[in-house]
Amino acid sequence: MTPKRLLAGWPSWAGSAAFAFSLLYAAGATLAALTGPAFGYAVLGKGTGTGAEAAAAVLYGASAVLGYALLRRPAARWPSRAAWAVAALCLTSGFAALLSPLHLLFFLSRNQPPVDWAALANQFLAVLGAVLWGCAALAHRRRALGTCPHCGGHGRTDDPRRTAVAADSTRAGLVAVAALVPYASLKTAWALGLTFGYTGTGRPGVDPEYTSDLGIRLYDHGVDVTAVLAVIGMALALALTRSWGRRLPRPPLLALGWAGAGALAPFGAVLAAVGVLTWAGLIQVDLADHAPWVFAVAYGGFCCYGLALARATRSYQRATRRTCAAC
Repeated sequence: MTPKRLLAGWPSWAGSAAFAFSLLYAAGATLAALTGPAFGYAVLGKGTGTGAEAAAAVLYGASAVLGYALLRRPAARWPSRAAWAVAALCLTSGFAALLSPLHLLFFLSRNQPPVDWAALANQFLAVLGAVLWGCAALAHRRRALGTCPHCGGHGRTDDPRRTAVAADSTRAGLVAVAALVPYASLKTAWALGLTFGYTGTGRPGVDPEYTSDLGIRLYDHGVDVTAVLAVIGMALALALTRSWGRRLPRPPLLALGWAGAGALAPFGAVLAAVGVLTWAGLIQVDLADHAPWVFAVAYGGFCCYGLALARATRSYQRATRRTCAAC
């Protein structure tokens, strides 16, 4: 069987794969709790044989029981509802992997901590588990409802919702672009020599102790690397919502869209909350010489971007859905 045909038949094996994942992940957590090596299960990579490994063993062992119920009770609806909770658990375990591009700082900067490769591999495995459990929940629910497990009965090319989907996608893309404008503008202004929003001494946005020589040279010419990444994020949102984006490969766009949304929405929400509470004087937090409004507005824009990107990705996924061959 070719990989393409194997992927096309995902409803038939997603439940078994999710069950096997939970068994293996629980076994690894049990081994880590009993023998010492953390294998990336320990919280923040610290300590072995602690509650982190034991809790992972119990939770994923229970999810394996649920996986067995998914396989044995195809007509019941409750297993698929519970399966979404397991997918959320897996995503929580592997959330740091969604921010893994930040590990590039280890190669581009001078004084970054070393990458814990065992923990990173463990987190990516957990993200894979979230995908498997999501697919298993979707396929099981569709079977229980009596619809097509591949498309849910909505795989027709003449779907009347597509016009509304296109309009919704355009709005979401524009909101995503607008959400990153404050951050990109602020970082570019700092690179050009302005210092508003920065209360410390020296140059805002660049620390010679951590920034690579290439980053410093670009910064000296008014180019902030993170501002460039923000522009790339804007381009991703537009690719998901504009006609020219339909000429790009669909799977990478969907993967980037969902990963960016899952990572940046909660990350930006935390930064925005810290900025607002500090701005209001309710908490005292070291903001590294940044004004509170920088966290609330510029950095908090990541949350708005993540939510809008999720909307745009979902709309793109629906609008580009092909005719279901299984139907």
